[in-house]
Amino acid sequence: MNSELKFQIITFYQFKDMTGLGDLAGLKMSLRGLMAKLSLRGTIILSEEGFNSTLGGLPQNVSGFLVAAEDILDTKIFFKSSFHDDLPFRRIKIKIKPEIVTLKKPVDISLGAGTHVDANKWNSIINDSDTLVLDARNHYEFRSGTFRNAVNPNTDRFNDLPSFVEESLDPERHKKVAMFCTGGIRCEKFAPYLKGLGFEKVYQLEGGILKYLEDVRPEESLWQGECFVFDERISVDGDLKKGSLTDLSQTEEK
Repeated sequence: MNSELKFQIITFYQFKDMTGLGDLAGLKMSLRGLMAKLSLRGTIILSEEGFNSTLGGLPQNVSGFLVAAEDILDTKIFFKSSFHDDLPFRRIKIKIKPEIVTLKKPVDISLGAGTHVDANKWNSIINDSDTLVLDARNHYEFRSGTFRNAVNPNTDRFNDLPSFVEESLDPERHKKVAMFCTGGIRCEKFAPYLKGLGFEKVYQLEGGILKYLEDVRPEESLWQGECFVFDERISVDGDLKKGSLTDLSQTEEK
């Protein structure tokens, strides 16, 4: 397929007080209509705490969506992007949920200020022997690929992670914790959660694995394997192209 015709896949999220934008059901209808008009497919999650989305379509239609969605959501949208020959989404799914990423724990998001580390500084952080490197994803994501020396919490879902911390980590012993996830949103919630528990130095990989793979040269990368994604691609490789893995989320092995 000609590169100009490849489908653009974007991921974006934001923690934002949505209560001033009116009824979430109304926002849902506006965004659904916009996606249908522009022949986009994918998922948007809306909550009073913000929004979270991965969607795709033809690049010119994605651009049109972003302009209109910024007006609907009354904010600037920052997104991560990749391109594929096939659109990995079949439907438009817009959901209203209590949380845009489900932790089931109260979190003061403001505690995450100062915890972000960009891709170019990440290697030096996780190469420090005093740093515990925490993979904040599920066990099947870890098995698909992870960073060198990362700890696998063996979770089935994100809201299992607090139990792992309670059982395995100690603020007095683990003075530096560096965490990462696919696109960054889980860490946006879990980094301030750890700070609230008294962990002294907490780092989160800004933009997640996808941004790291985009920004870091292959010869300098500490990433090993492929990155699991929650769509029909199953995984992406180090060049953010469709990977070769089978869907490990469908197996019971941990």
